[in-house]
Amino acid sequence: MNISVVIPAYNEEKRIGSTLQQVTAYLEKHFGSYEIIIIDDCSGDKTDAVASEYKERNVRVLRNDTNKGKGYSVKRGIQNAQYPIVLFTDSDLSTPIEELEKFIQYINDGYDIVIASRNLNESTIKVEQPFYRQVLGKTFPLLVNLLVLRGFRDTQCGFKLFRTEAAKKIAALQTFERFSFDVEILYIAKKMGMKIKEAPVVWIDKKGTKVNPVTDGFSMLIDLFKIRYNNLAGKYK
Repeated sequence: MNISVVIPAYNEEKRIGSTLQQVTAYLEKHFGSYEIIIIDDCSGDKTDAVASEYKERNVRVLRNDTNKGKGYSVKRGIQNAQYPIVLFTDSDLSTPIEELEKFIQYINDGYDIVIASRNLNESTIKVEQPFYRQVLGKTFPLLVNLLVLRGFRDTQCGFKLFRTEAAKKIAALQTFERFSFDVEILYIAKKMGMKIKEAPVVWIDKKGTKVNPVTDGFSMLIDLFKIRYNNLAGKYK
């Protein structure tokens, strides 16, 4: 099986090298062919230079001209994916790349999308988030279920596997460019009748999150209402 891996990155000079070492080692062992697409979101450090050192290991670096956001970067990566399945993972590998093995099995079982969840009973949280982020991580899914999308315990975990054909169809309708894009793409997928599996994972909190719990949290709440408006306006057809 061949796979594309999309990694959005912003000011990740200090850890993108280690991440690529781990990911390439895993993919070389378990896949026939692979590509890793780093989307550098106009970093102010040497993220692109460090990532470019891995070009001989099937790593491509695409740099945004301006800071566009995680959602835009993931969308751009998906649009450039070449192989039949595509994973997007956060650059800190809070969900270890080894979790991909069981996600592949779900794809083989007929699912179009497999999303990692920290809030399932079977998940293993090895390092907890700070308390305020735990509260946000529990509250936002409740609002998602209440206002937009029922049936998911955790929409925001940055480790999601797609059939590439499905991912490209979703990306064509995606409008959100920042952190709440996860909810939008799942909403679009459900509307299209795609089969989605929420799977437990091992998860390790890493320092350096780019999410501001106040400003980004408020924006994400507003975005839930935007999804409903976009749907009424026919933007997801």
